[in-house]
Amino acid sequence: MLDRPNAGALHGSLVTALGTAIVSGRYPPGAVLTLEGVSAEHGVSRSVAREAIRVLESMGMVESRRRVGITVRPAEKWNAFDPVLIRWRLDVGDRTALLVSLSELRLGFEPAAAALAARRATPHQCRIMASAVSDMVVHGRAGDLDAYLVADKLFHQTLLEASGNEMFRALTGVVAEVLTGRTQHGMMPAKPNLAAIALHDEVARAIRMGEAKMAEDAMRAIIDEAASAVVEDSREP
Repeated sequence: MLDRPNAGALHGSLVTALGTAIVSGRYPPGAVLTLEGVSAEHGVSRSVAREAIRVLESMGMVESRRRVGITVRPAEKWNAFDPVLIRWRLDVGDRTALLVSLSELRLGFEPAAAALAARRATPHQCRIMASAVSDMVVHGRAGDLDAYLVADKLFHQTLLEASGNEMFRALTGVVAEVLTGRTQHGMMPAKPNLAAIALHDEVARAIRMGEAKMAEDAMRAIIDEAASAVVEDSREP
């Protein structure tokens, strides 16, 4: 019998395997799966298969019906904001198109969040953002992209929290997956753009000074720079 840690790992692996198979089109919309088929193909028990299917159902990727089976749903029915789904799509989907789409989404809320943060951020949150920018400078110069990513994610997470808007805060995972995806898939330069780091510093200073318009404009420039870099990267042979 599987112990709990192994069972948990097996469940997580199966969810990822099925999710990426759906995203990649191996299981196209309308395809019908069965617990028996999933169990046999992946060598897991029916209970593990059932739990994995429940996770995919919660993400809107499949639908279970009696006497029909487990039907793969079209992409427009998926929970597009689910960070795990975003990760899978970056792994096996049209990465550039997704990042451009996510950049357009970020333009819709991060500049507004920055403006709100300029009105609502606490001194502690301002210090965290300033410290994150300092770390980005150090790690950017060293070319340590993993450490840079940690600081970058902390900056954006704190900014969304500082907005004081729970809806913006709930999108922290979306932004984190965008930043992580660029790094993990080699879509960041060996040394991060100094202009982009300077813009993060401008956002942090504007928020600290209570300059809402300045914070909003600088955040918009950050997202525009990142989107342009993604498009340029996709054009390179």
